[in-house]
Amino acid sequence: MQIDIVTRADDALLEAFQRLIPQLTHDNPPPTLDELTALVAEDSSTLLVARSSSRQIVGALSLTIYRVPTGIRAIIEDVIVDGPARGQGVGQALLQRALQIAKQKGAASISLTSNPLRVAANRLYVKLGFVKRETNAYHMKLK
Repeated sequence: MQIDIVTRADDALLEAFQRLIPQLTHDNPPPTLDELTALVAEDSSTLLVARSSSRQIVGALSLTIYRVPTGIRAIIEDVIVDGPARGQGVGQALLQRALQIAKQKGAASISLTSNPLRVAANRLYVKLGFVKRETNAYHMKLK
């Protein structure tokens, strides 16, 4: 398995997200090629993919690093591992690479959220050292 930083959106990336996003959520459609291109071009975002030995994309996550008045923040979003590849260390490899990048870019901490029903994912986050926060999480739809 290989973890790559995506530098260009192409048909293989589009196909992978058409397959992966429905395994993560039914609330949002998979991104278009234009949306993936915009994501890859965004300076604050790093899109990581895990590739199998046959070069197929079997997992992905998005890492966002940004500056606020109190420092440099990092957040991991949309961690997805393809069903057949689960349990093979794909998620852990993606997360470890994201942690490495965040540290290199000066983030003092990193956040993520996860649906409580994603038991294996939550177990992995704790194993890697993430601690459940006691906070009020708010959300507002703008569209």
